Amino acid sequence: MAERELTQVTPLAPVACFGIPPVEQQLDGPDGTPRPSGKEAILVGAGIFLSRISGIGREVAVAAFIGAGRIGDAYRAALTIPRLLQNLLGEGVLSASFIPIYSQLVEQGRRKDAGRLAGAVFGLLAVVTGLMVLAGWVLAKPLVSLLLWRLSEDTADLTVELVRVMFAGIGFIVLAAWALGVLNAHRRFFLSYAAPVIWNAAQVGFMVGAWLVWQDVDASTRASDVARMAAWGVVLGGGLQFLVQVPLVLRLVPTLRLSLNWRRPDVGIVLTRFGPAFIGRGVVQVSAYVDLILAGLLAGGAIAALGFAQVIYFLPISLFAMSVAASDLPEMAREQDNPEALVRRLQTGLDRIGFYVLFSAVAFITLGGLIVGALLERGQFNGDHTVQVWWILAAYSLGLVASASARLLQNACFAAGDAKGPARVAVVRVVLAAAVGVVLMFSFDSYAVVDGSVERLGDFKVLSPLSDADRADGAVRLGAVGLALGSTVAAWIEYGILRHRVRYLLRRRQPVRGPTGRLAIAGLSAAVLGAVLAWGLEPLPLLVAAPLALLVTGVVYVVLGRGSGVAAAEEAAGLLERTLGRFSKAARSKSRGG
Repeated sequence: MAERELTQVTPLAPVACFGIPPVEQQLDGPDGTPRPSGKEAILVGAGIFLSRISGIGREVAVAAFIGAGRIGDAYRAALTIPRLLQNLLGEGVLSASFIPIYSQLVEQGRRKDAGRLAGAVFGLLAVVTGLMVLAGWVLAKPLVSLLLWRLSEDTADLTVELVRVMFAGIGFIVLAAWALGVLNAHRRFFLSYAAPVIWNAAQVGFMVGAWLVWQDVDASTRASDVARMAAWGVVLGGGLQFLVQVPLVLRLVPTLRLSLNWRRPDVGIVLTRFGPAFIGRGVVQVSAYVDLILAGLLAGGAIAALGFAQVIYFLPISLFAMSVAASDLPEMAREQDNPEALVRRLQTGLDRIGFYVLFSAVAFITLGGLIVGALLERGQFNGDHTVQVWWILAAYSLGLVASASARLLQNACFAAGDAKGPARVAVVRVVLAAAVGVVLMFSFDSYAVVDGSVERLGDFKVLSPLSDADRADGAVRLGAVGLALGSTVAAWIEYGILRHRVRYLLRRRQPVRGPTGRLAIAGLSAAVLGAVLAWGLEPLPLLVAAPLALLVTGVVYVVLGRGSGVAAAEEAAGLLERTLGRFSKAARSKSRGG
């Protein structure tokens, strides 16, 4: 709907189902009080929740059918390389350039201009995306040779084959990001964020089908065939992810007119902002490529292990940071002339993100072995791979709060018309992450997981890669932990710089603050309890131990966080009380009935 509903919304079932903070019960007022973003955050979170859960399902299939070895490296690398399109032209760039301008036109009632702007942006985006898909297909082999020169020949050949197929699928996802931008500007959040379910489902369906069809071949050939079919699932799923959003876009924007008219004044503004944002996202893509290049220098399986850890790591960022950031961006753009309202919205968002993401970090660090094992340990993925991915996940999680909070701070910069600042900060982050990662990763590659225990294999390495023989010895090594620690250091520095940049843009004496310090007691208590539970519940099956440990530590965290002064903690504690009250009432009713 184009016009915002001016009705109070109370916390309902979606809060309990998706873990998204309840809605603030307040309306627009003459004093400039910011409109509540809780309802939009719930819708975004609900869509992202379904998307990410389906993504976890996809990773379960990848772990079981493809594994975390040589073929897993090929699949993960092939999925990373075409992401150039998604990162350069997708949601991040459109959030900085297209969505704020389009939202303002819609808010001003200039529907005809908004339709023409959307059509021109789509036309230009489609042309550029098509050319880059063609270039990716032609240059797949040189790209793989340039980025992953230490891959074995058969792994490199499979990677090239998969890259050529996946480029087309990622191209469709770029167009889906345009549809997402239009729907978000009209405050239609759920469909666009739930659409990736189709993308994930297509890949899982193709993998399962391939696994069932090729039963009479050896395990390695079978896994390679599954990877090839998964690549075609990327193409079909990407096309469907775009097409499923088109009918709603056409209904909301009846004035949509496709064109290549880059001379329109509003298109010119978008292109002016597009450049710095493009560079900023280019830096992000460079970061992904740097990680890929560095992981390619490590022992076999490092690329696949990084990929598994990143999928789990990004789950809370997607649910709690992106849901708030995506729903707040159009509102921030509308409030750019009211700094106080923007600050209040920003502070509320940081508190919401910090409360939920801090617990996620604690859980990943202390309970990561249970979580990874319950999700992935089956088929081609064994217990040593579980420990390897857990260590990588724990290293990433040390910077989880900073990385998640930075998403909202970047949007505050975008809303204030500053697209260059986050781009410069991104350059700093990439350089620092790579520098720290290079210093640490070869040392960690000297260690491997052997029968569930971490042992040093051979000589201790410092700034020196393993020999080709050691890289291919099949050991489950921990070099990728060093890369994850580099990312953590860089994330905290990026967060600090962005806080002070937002303070400067909004002309505040003090930077906005996150809730981590106020939640220290709750976080530390949950960490200690989580470590004890991880040890005590080890004899239980993983599918029992993991959810039980998460439930107990989560309840303790919420209860202890209630007195922190963080509104999200109060809301979560109230929700917990109401839930327990309903269970207690139901139990008493059942007892009396018996």
